[in-house]
Amino acid sequence: MSYRIREIRETEYGLLEDFIYEAIYVPEGAKRPPRDITKTPEQQVYFRDFGKSKDDYGFVAVIGDEVVGAVWGRIMHDFGHIDEETPSLALAIHQGHRGKGLGTALMKKFMEKLREEGYQYVSLSVQKSNPALRLYEKLGFEVVGTTMGETEEEIVMRRRLN
Repeated sequence: MSYRIREIRETEYGLLEDFIYEAIYVPEGAKRPPRDITKTPEQQVYFRDFGKSKDDYGFVAVIGDEVVGAVWGRIMHDFGHIDEETPSLALAIHQGHRGKGLGTALMKKFMEKLREEGYQYVSLSVQKSNPALRLYEKLGFEVVGTTMGETEEEIVMRRRLN
């Protein structure tokens, strides 16, 4: 499988709403939430007005002409928020392209960019039962707590960038 990782283009910012829906972890046997969950403030913080802040960064994975994955982040008050100096990120790969190394490649490129921009840390939130947790651990993320107002199942992870 041949793919490219590149910076997200302004014309692709609209895809982030689709990718945040794709990023919602649904445990086996559970029902997927309705698509309009992306209209909630908790989800919109990830993509609303993306590209308007100096802290907005994103990359996409492209196969042929199709964008099949994305990683993006910003300083935001999301589930993975730590402080005003630590960007939080979101990662999503289309279902049919998971397990092929795209997530790892996207994450490495994203962390490299943040390091170049002078950030010390990056954070995220993930459910303990989400298979992506293993990817984050492999990439050096460490658990720093649980998300605000959430259960012990939802954790916040952070990685030092330098």
